[in-house]
Amino acid sequence: MFEVLVFVYENYWRGDACPELDQLGRKLSAAGFDSDEIDQALQWLAGLNSASRSANPIDITPTDHEPADVMRPASADSMRIYATPEQDQLGATGLGFLSFLESAGVLPAHMREIVIDRAMAVPQRPIDIDDLKIIVLMVYWSAGIEPDALVLDELCDDNHSRIAH
Repeated sequence: MFEVLVFVYENYWRGDACPELDQLGRKLSAAGFDSDEIDQALQWLAGLNSASRSANPIDITPTDHEPADVMRPASADSMRIYATPEQDQLGATGLGFLSFLESAGVLPAHMREIVIDRAMAVPQRPIDIDDLKIIVLMVYWSAGIEPDALVLDELCDDNHSRIAH
């Protein structure tokens, strides 16, 4: 599935430039991807579209009559507590990576929640750090945000080829 997502990222520079999922499925099939991988990727992308639409924070004044599904921007003093299934799925490396991105100021809370949602949608347990990086990249992509060059370097870096000094 992740090979399909990388292909989509590389061929459609932003989420809004991507064709509808039915047409995308035909293009992926024509590109030679396996139908099972295409189906998994299309379901995952549909979930990403849904999560992206519902997780955009809105700045509103609190009232007693607020809709229950309103996501408020995170306070600077807030802290994310991960549920046990999230900890199991992300693993220590993934949790550390998300913490690093947040502390660097490049992964806002609403985007972090989308990343967690999409990581939980992956059947592989625990998720591989390289796959988590692809998920982060796809969340940026769906939001129409071009990651900063250093962030992009971190997301696309192949740690296996690094040589320690």
